[in-house]
Amino acid sequence: MTRYFTEDHEWIEVDGDSATVGITDYAQSQLGDIVFAEVPATGAMLKKGGDAAVVESVKAASDVYAPVSGTVIEGNGALEGDPALVNNDSEGAGWFFKITLSDTSELDSLMEAAAYKAFVDGL
Repeated sequence: MTRYFTEDHEWIEVDGDSATVGITDYAQSQLGDIVFAEVPATGAMLKKGGDAAVVESVKAASDVYAPVSGTVIEGNGALEGDPALVNNDSEGAGWFFKITLSDTSELDSLMEAAAYKAFVDGL
């Protein structure tokens, strides 16, 4: 599996033609304590860069954008009952949704881990 990152601080871990999406540890640390998360419905069609989910913290509400286009195959229902999963394990159990990719070439515009780290270090 390969993991990519966006400038909006989403991560996407690709396995064949499907992927898991969440927000990065950097993003959750900037938001603070997460108090609410809304994930997309199964079957939702997402466009690259479009709104996909919502995360709210004690500091702010923020959209989670789709890093690629595709169809949602699963939302992380655990976040509804325990949104703090995003704080505790943002790049693991705190994932937001799984998607079937509609255009794998869209991955070419995303950053790999080293490039994302350099991007965050420059902020």
